[in-house]
Amino acid sequence: MKNPSTQSLSLFQQFRQQIKSSPPTKTEESVIFRILVQSLVIVGIIATDIAANTQMSVWAIPLTIIGGIWSWYRRQHRNITLKFVLAIGMLAVLSSFLIRLTQNLNDSRLVLAELLVQLQVLHSFDLPRRKDLGYSMVIGLILLGVAGTISQTVAFAPWLLLFLILAIPTLVLDYRSRLGLEAINKQVKIPFKSRKNFSKTPKYSPISFKSISLLIAITLVVGLTIFTLMPRFSGYQLQSFPVDSPLDADSQKFSGQNKGIVNPGYNNQGKGGQEQNNNNSQGQGQVDDSQYYGFNTKINQNLRGEMKPKIVMRVRSQSPGFWKALSFDHYTGQGWEITNEEDFDTIRRDKWSYRFSLHFPETAMKTKKVIQSYTAVADLPNIIPSLSTPKHLYFPAQEIGVDDFDNLRSPVGLLEGLTYTVVSYVPYRDRTVLQKSPPDYSEKIKETYLNVPPEIEEKVRNQTLELLNNQSFNSPYEVVLFLTQAVKQKYTIQDQLPFFDDSEDLVESFLFKYEGGIPDHFATTLTIMLRSVGIPARLTVGFAPGKFNPLTGFYVVKNTDAYALTEVYFPYFGWYTFDPIPGHDLFPSSLEEDQTFSVLKQFWNWVAGWLPSPVANFFNLIWTKIIVGVISFLGWLWRFISSGLIGTLVGLLLLVGLGFFGWLAWGQLSKLGYYRRLAKLPPMVQLYEEMLRVLKAKGYPKHPAQTPLEYVNVSYQQHPQEQAQIIDEISHAYVSWRYGDNDQNVDYLKQQFIALVKSLKGKN
Repeated sequence: MKNPSTQSLSLFQQFRQQIKSSPPTKTEESVIFRILVQSLVIVGIIATDIAANTQMSVWAIPLTIIGGIWSWYRRQHRNITLKFVLAIGMLAVLSSFLIRLTQNLNDSRLVLAELLVQLQVLHSFDLPRRKDLGYSMVIGLILLGVAGTISQTVAFAPWLLLFLILAIPTLVLDYRSRLGLEAINKQVKIPFKSRKNFSKTPKYSPISFKSISLLIAITLVVGLTIFTLMPRFSGYQLQSFPVDSPLDADSQKFSGQNKGIVNPGYNNQGKGGQEQNNNNSQGQGQVDDSQYYGFNTKINQNLRGEMKPKIVMRVRSQSPGFWKALSFDHYTGQGWEITNEEDFDTIRRDKWSYRFSLHFPETAMKTKKVIQSYTAVADLPNIIPSLSTPKHLYFPAQEIGVDDFDNLRSPVGLLEGLTYTVVSYVPYRDRTVLQKSPPDYSEKIKETYLNVPPEIEEKVRNQTLELLNNQSFNSPYEVVLFLTQAVKQKYTIQDQLPFFDDSEDLVESFLFKYEGGIPDHFATTLTIMLRSVGIPARLTVGFAPGKFNPLTGFYVVKNTDAYALTEVYFPYFGWYTFDPIPGHDLFPSSLEEDQTFSVLKQFWNWVAGWLPSPVANFFNLIWTKIIVGVISFLGWLWRFISSGLIGTLVGLLLLVGLGFFGWLAWGQLSKLGYYRRLAKLPPMVQLYEEMLRVLKAKGYPKHPAQTPLEYVNVSYQQHPQEQAQIIDEISHAYVSWRYGDNDQNVDYLKQQFIALVKSLKGKN
């Protein structure tokens, strides 16, 4: 009896012998094809690096090239040992991927990209067959797709174009390899007599520059057309939100320090490493050229100067809006401050989830769920901008802070590259509903948001009533609307506004001395004016939506987009913003605004710029009345379909109905096209083609390889004698006319054809 070790050795030898005796693998011999495939992978790796700011290409590209060269020279070998080593390497890579995946549960795109790059590096050392190269092509395509979803700028676009230029000839060579055309070309031998002239004949190339260029051009035109017409959805449709790497170390270091605000432009280190605030509530000073002065617990509006524009955030949101940062309650005479720092909550998240659940006051107004994803492009203060009424925050720290005014604060500053996501339930701005809000304010609201400095209270109230023309309004909402518009119209922006004296009040100087001020002074003045007539209001700072980039789907926000608004409280409905700055809209961008067809709009604006004014005005009229209406309807239809189960069912019914009517329309168009083509033919050809169409519809088609007379012979076997004779007569007449140039009695033949049609109907 054999012992187990001897039996195992015998099985291993049999397995090895079986491998050796198996037929050799059919290898891919096209060097050009291999180079193009490797180029696609390299482009995918570089695109991912550029989109994600990683450095994978530094080590992956050289190893991939080395692996490609190795696999070319070893393509005829079995490489059993190498396959075994690569299998172990792939298992190690998979283990590393699973570990990293548990650390990045909310956004696994970059982790997946790194896994694919590592697998491709290992895979590149063993690429004997066309199928193996096909796997590499798929990996390159997936990497490009991942780069497209991660990219926040148009820097990804050139690599997309390069990938397309490489992909077209690669697909051509792949198709030729599938058909075995390369092997056939190698087997073709040139006769000896023709070899003398062989050098004079053009050499055959599997890739035609002319045809490849034409294919690339067609693909670009079709792709750009689809890209222009395709709806742009600026927000996330899935529930997997991007969040940056954990800030556990920083969170532990600054644990419990959420109360303070660290603004890089207005704080410096004092003794003992403590932060000292340089932005006092009053006094002359200059603004920092990079950071907005309003991001602080105290803000001084007696500063002068301008910021140098630079991008500070990129936001992907399902709707535009005012990215709110801070709200202030106490007016100091030349600025604002947050006074109630005692009622401060520290919220901690679960260890295995990035989600913070926020409990903000509910509203009786209808709301819409809006998902926003923020990426800091520059270092920002430790405040967390968001749309109003956030419910869930996905943030990489272990804890965050929420003050009594619903301001969100991070334990550390928003460092460059940090990404977080907010889910807000934003209330609609329904004027009819807001007009019904009664002026029934709680004692806390009155105490906090109605205080006005006594020395200016009466003067401000009188000026407010004068602007209101002593009219009687039915609701506080109407008062706010009228007063906001009045401030916009009466007062102007003062670019050269002098500094205020220490005893000078900002609002008083704005109303009675300078009749205007810098942009943020408008919000301060409106807030105090509303308070003077008993309407609770507060100053709120944040960012305008920024410029929407339809190529990336992100709102690009600059530091100069930061400014102050007035927030007004309406019982049962909450806080609503109003913008009194001249040149701005009365409200910030709302839920009703979207960028669904923004690329089409930008394309039209570009085209209109080249047209003469009368022509452009005519088309603008068509655009605003018809095209915009259609676009708005399509946008509304999509929102309804994607709103829930009922919308999905209605969408499916519409899709089925459109498919059915499209099928009917296609049939009618095909029939119309057939008769139009038939009308251009000679009468004898028309008659013969019409006869073949009728017979085909009855189940007796003519095979393309059959001659007319062969079809006649078959007809005698399929039809009664009378019908077969008519088919015979018309077919012989057609042959005689076509090949003998003999005139035929077409009118008589038409009568015979009518008789044939009647007999066929009677037969069925």
